[in-house]
Amino acid sequence: MLHASTVKESLSVNITRRIFWSDSRDVICWVNSDHRRFTPFVAHRVSEILDSTEPADWRWVPTKQNVADDGTKWVKLPDMSAEARWYTGPHFLMCTEKYWPQQPTVTRTTETELRPYLLMHVQKTEPLLCFSDFSSWRKMVNTIAYVLRFSNNIIKRMKRQAVTNGHPSMEELTASESHLIRQAQEDAYPDEYTLLHQSGGATLPKTSALYKLTPWIDKHGIMRIRGRISACEFATEDAKNPIILPRNHHVTSLIVAHYHQKYHHQNHETVINEIRQRYSISRLRSTYLRVRNSCQRCKNNRAIPQPPIMADLPHTRLDAFARPFTHVGVDYFGPITVVIGRRSEKRWGMLVTCMTIRAIHIEIVHSLSTNSCIIALRNFISRRGTPRTIYSDRGTNLVGACREMQKAEASVNIEEMMKAFVSSETKWVFLPPLSPHMGGCWERLIGTVKRNMTAILSTQRLTDEVLRNVLAEIENVVNSRPLTHVPIDDDSGPALTPNHFLLGSSDGTKPLCTLEDSGAALRQCWRASQILANRFWKRWLSSYLPEITRRTKWFINTKAIGIDDVVIIADPKNPRNCWPRGKVIGICPGRDGQPRSATVKTGNGVYERPVAKLAVLDVRRDD
Repeated sequence: MLHASTVKESLSVNITRRIFWSDSRDVICWVNSDHRRFTPFVAHRVSEILDSTEPADWRWVPTKQNVADDGTKWVKLPDMSAEARWYTGPHFLMCTEKYWPQQPTVTRTTETELRPYLLMHVQKTEPLLCFSDFSSWRKMVNTIAYVLRFSNNIIKRMKRQAVTNGHPSMEELTASESHLIRQAQEDAYPDEYTLLHQSGGATLPKTSALYKLTPWIDKHGIMRIRGRISACEFATEDAKNPIILPRNHHVTSLIVAHYHQKYHHQNHETVINEIRQRYSISRLRSTYLRVRNSCQRCKNNRAIPQPPIMADLPHTRLDAFARPFTHVGVDYFGPITVVIGRRSEKRWGMLVTCMTIRAIHIEIVHSLSTNSCIIALRNFISRRGTPRTIYSDRGTNLVGACREMQKAEASVNIEEMMKAFVSSETKWVFLPPLSPHMGGCWERLIGTVKRNMTAILSTQRLTDEVLRNVLAEIENVVNSRPLTHVPIDDDSGPALTPNHFLLGSSDGTKPLCTLEDSGAALRQCWRASQILANRFWKRWLSSYLPEITRRTKWFINTKAIGIDDVVIIADPKNPRNCWPRGKVIGICPGRDGQPRSATVKTGNGVYERPVAKLAVLDVRRDD
């Protein structure tokens, strides 16, 4: 057809009608038939012809009158004179159409070129109930048993026989199980089941998935494996010839889930062994794993908190060139028993740590009342200055984990403390309950203080004076700890410590400096102290800051917790089966937009917990 288009474009004559001649009756038949019925080779070429022509444009010409044969089919040299038909065309073109070759009737088709068709009749029986509507094997068996009883009772009523009532009997439940298994086999292996059922023991083709199992159908219409241990008198019929089940069928999943629940969601190898005693399921372990992963109880038991990526450090940890104890964290430790005369009393320690340089300040608290806490904070402010930001735990974290501290939770009035200290210059920030990782700055230092107390005191009985001295010594020791690695090969200077910012050196020693009456000397000493302080801050920026840059845990982003998520509140003090469950009703995002704490509504009340203590359950939500 490309040549016909080329000829039309080359001629200057206006062509109003085209006629294509062919001496092949098959071609005429193909062009006038539905080309989609033919094989791809013929169909594609006929389609190309019909893209640029119409079936009415094609005519048949006898082979003897086909001029095209003069250029291709000849034995001797044809006549190539000026009057030859090669140049003038066939003589019938000079006449009217009634003298043209008579066209044959287009009724013949080339059967060898037709596309083969396969027609298969399948008789499919509809199940009594939809399998996907059930989530329990026992419920499905009982339901089918009642349906079968209903149909049998109708027949009995027609025969005027007594109908069956009450709970399904063992025979009815067995018939129900057989019906469900038989239906599952017919759905998964229709060809194999039909062949075995009609022939009564035929051999399956090698292409069948059940060929190597040599299946057969028992008297109940169930397809079983033809086992090799039929001679054993002590094995059951199911063990000798296990029932064949398709691995991806819903009935198989319910049977495996039934065994999984029967053994209390544990003893997985026992479950697999018990299933194999009766059923033959290909890739049983992967099927059982799939059922376990979809089990809601197992998903709840495996649910663990997924903390989000470790947050960036707050501004209070990075506030360089700020006065020490500008941003502080407060926590209690104790109790510590002291001897007063012949009686013993308890004391507690209040640890205040600088969030920036990690220095500590320890105050002795005589009770866990609000007034004692306020007095201790005022003593700290009198010595270290008014802080700009105060961080502390809330509730039981503020008063510790000991029994005495838990009893004193109600006696600590947070409102009074905030009223006493919160102002336009000071802000008090309370962390969510049960979130010690958010107060790691002081939690770690409290552990250090306790270890030093254990090493110093041993079994010594303390008085108030000794306790005050011991805590002061520990405070100095902890503030003398290096914030960075101690240089070994470099003798340029000692490692940076919190005491460098508080006292000017790691141990507090300073050169003797006499004060003169002149103001120039005082100004010179003030500039020298400022230069020394700036030098320490530069070392803090260059040496200590890179140490806290990298993340130590929680390196990847996790799926953010959302409103209406069902969660378990992880509580390390209680066993897992006692952890409360609830629904998230509010979230508190951090500066990066990632939720860091959430408000959870449970059956016992509303709690605020960090995301690191919330395990999201994979449960379906009903719209």
